[in-house]
Amino acid sequence: MAWDLIFWVVCFFINIALLASSFFQLLSLSDLEADHLNPFEASTRINSIVLPEFLLQGFLCISFLLTWHWFMFLFTLPIAAYHLMLYLNRKHLLDVTEIFRDLNTEKKYRFIKLAVYLLLFTVVLFS
Repeated sequence: MAWDLIFWVVCFFINIALLASSFFQLLSLSDLEADHLNPFEASTRINSIVLPEFLLQGFLCISFLLTWHWFMFLFTLPIAAYHLMLYLNRKHLLDVTEIFRDLNTEKKYRFIKLAVYLLLFTVVLFS
């Protein structure tokens, strides 16, 4: 019983970190769109936290698999698989020269991730 509580508390804090990361990326893209940041600074900020976010998401997905929480594993698997696909195709980092062309796509992607992380946060909070 105590191990299960510790597991859910760790999942809670990982989920908060994922939410903060996604929100920070979305905020940086919005600042870029409003011309408060230059493209180099925005892409540097976002690229610096992409890999830790991918690793945290992968760790969360694997930990759900290893602890036999099948619903949570299947819930986090699609986004972890998408992150793995982006990493293997080397499309996980934002390019400074292409950032304005991909701005709307990147913002939609970050909004979807934020919605998934909020739904995951709700489920973890009640677990």
